Amino acid sequence: MQLNSAEQLANPIHEHKSRLNNRWVEHIELINAIIAGILIAIGWVIDANGNNGLAIPFFILAFIIGGYAKAKEGIEETIAEKTLNVELLMVFAAIGSAIIGYWTEGAVLIFIFALSGALETYTMNKSQREISSLMSMQPEEALLIENGHERRVHVSALHVGDMILVKPGERIPTDGIIMSGKTNIDQSAITGESMPVEKAMHDEVYAGTVNGNGSITVTVSKKSTETMFQKIIDLVQSAQSEKSPSQQFIEKFEGTYVKGVLALVAIMMVLPHFVLGWSWHETIYRALVLMVVASPCALVASIMPATLSAISNGAKNGLLFKGGVHLEQLSKTKVVVFDKTGTLTKGEPTVTDIIISEAVDKQEFNEAVLTIENQSNHPLAKAIVAKLQDNTNGQKVNLASVDEKSGYGVSAELNGKQWKIGKADFVGREDANHYHDGISEKLSSEGKTIVYVVCDDEIVGLLALKDVVREEAKRAIQTLKENGIKTVMLTGDSRDTAEAIAKELQLDEFKGECLPSDKVTELKILQEKYGTVTMIGDGINDAPALATSDVGIAMGEGTDVALETADIVLMKNELSKLTKAVSLSKKMNRIVKQNIVFSMAVIALLICSNFIQVLDLPLGVIGHEGSTILVILNGLRLLRGE
Repeated sequence: MQLNSAEQLANPIHEHKSRLNNRWVEHIELINAIIAGILIAIGWVIDANGNNGLAIPFFILAFIIGGYAKAKEGIEETIAEKTLNVELLMVFAAIGSAIIGYWTEGAVLIFIFALSGALETYTMNKSQREISSLMSMQPEEALLIENGHERRVHVSALHVGDMILVKPGERIPTDGIIMSGKTNIDQSAITGESMPVEKAMHDEVYAGTVNGNGSITVTVSKKSTETMFQKIIDLVQSAQSEKSPSQQFIEKFEGTYVKGVLALVAIMMVLPHFVLGWSWHETIYRALVLMVVASPCALVASIMPATLSAISNGAKNGLLFKGGVHLEQLSKTKVVVFDKTGTLTKGEPTVTDIIISEAVDKQEFNEAVLTIENQSNHPLAKAIVAKLQDNTNGQKVNLASVDEKSGYGVSAELNGKQWKIGKADFVGREDANHYHDGISEKLSSEGKTIVYVVCDDEIVGLLALKDVVREEAKRAIQTLKENGIKTVMLTGDSRDTAEAIAKELQLDEFKGECLPSDKVTELKILQEKYGTVTMIGDGINDAPALATSDVGIAMGEGTDVALETADIVLMKNELSKLTKAVSLSKKMNRIVKQNIVFSMAVIALLICSNFIQVLDLPLGVIGHEGSTILVILNGLRLLRGE
């Protein structure tokens, strides 16, 4: 019985063997291309010294080693789909070159296609590695509670209604509802929220998210194959299986081109002898010349050197492009969709405001807050500690006791005074709302999280924290808008936080509280409305959207899954490079179009010249190879980086 893709991924042994096999195929194709290139170089040197007979065996070996994979692929595809393809045309052209004595040209055609084949194999295998990366993030075991006893079981053994225990620091193994306990959950893997979310009884939790500082019991609400995490995997698989319009057009053009050339060669091998009175030798000679000059060598060179030059240019400027098709698509972008956390913002809370009442000594306030918060591992506490560390003079503070109430705050006794630090409900919401003329409302409207400080039952200060915007984000967005590109933000954070960030950055549109599936839905709506859409993100939760978008861009410091799924990576997390990528894409497309028009014009001229018998093979080769060199040189202009 043959396993389907999901079963293969669920089988670790099969997955490992499949991954090793795919890697081996990639490596062997590249090695064969390199060996073919070396053999061609040796044969060319020998031939240049007048030893043509001695050079031919090297060219034959280059044909066999370099051309085997593409010839096999072309034959198998022709049999399976019952249509001709460029692989066969290149093989026929190479053989035709050899028949009329031009072994070097034929071998070079084989080498170019062998090298492109190795890159194509890598691209085809990338999808499976992306899914494997996703799967590694999902817990495999859960702590099942049965009749008051605990036992470890595989997540696939869980059923809806089962009760599981999740301890502090563990990943939640499946979607469910909290039945007891309070904690904070890091949901960034699913929703992209930068701040941990407080969870209590009857709140929903998701597989793959990380439990904070409290133990919770959870009732399983979904099978392991139906969790939100599994949906992310399914969405990535679905999006990557869809072919882009450009890819479909290229495939149609390829078949038409091959059929046209081969039909014309077949006609040239017979018709001129009967209609124009050519000798059989002249007729066959002209047909073989036609096959050589009509081969798509110049067309291949029109795209690949320009693409590689643009990719090299991008690498020097902090941009990693995973293929030329993504460069092509990027220039057509009408909308850029941003994730918030880790993309537009730094992805970690930072203290932005500290307000201290006059009734308390500032130094005492700083030392008390620092001492208490230093006892906690909560992300907000760490941000507060980082901010206040330089504000104290090292005065000793006597810490009597600390009591942390998960999800609310912490209280402690210091030097005979009772201190409380936490959210509004912990210190008294009414007092918190009226503190300092109700400033908390203003701070909250700016997307900030408020932490209040109480000393002896009186609020004596507050700290506001926010996931701050990257300095270069505003400039990048402004540049995109100046180029007529619409800017949109989709985030898992609350609507108030999303609105505050969108207003600060002057985004065209935004939407908050988005789960991964919501982002995919919104992207498809934008694609229908505007056309080509580019998505930029950094988290696991962004992977489906990155795969669904026409061009996916990941921040260099993002998760492995985002980096694997994306088509382009901003290696240094610099959003300013986004506009550079768009500019480079447009320049590459202009050069590629120039090359294609030029190469097609040369091919047409050579074909016509051959038909009217004014083109001999040497001139045909000069015209064919000369046009190839010119388009390569034109493409190399892209190496000049800014």
